[in-house]
Amino acid sequence: MPERSQELKDFIDRNGSMFWYSSSPKSEKVSDNLLVETLLNYGTMEQIKELFDIMGIKTVAKIFFDCINRSERSKGNYYPEIRNYFQLYFNKYAS
Repeated sequence: MPERSQELKDFIDRNGSMFWYSSSPKSEKVSDNLLVETLLNYGTMEQIKELFDIMGIKTVAKIFFDCINRSERSKGNYYPEIRNYFQLYFNKYAS
């Protein structure tokens, strides 16, 4: 995993309750794929916007599309309505 910015580490730690199944420190255990998947599926719009601000919308979109295009199983990690919404959103705003 590439070195993370302190801002991203702080964001993950502030939202650590979303990753309850992972031991501390969360910012070292949560992969970018898991971070994006969890925030898009369960995060608030404020959390998602903050993620876009920190990582960049194009980076988040790339992680999202890489995941859903990898396999049917990976695609199934996103709720269907979430997958559909963010496919449309990223195609409009991140391409």
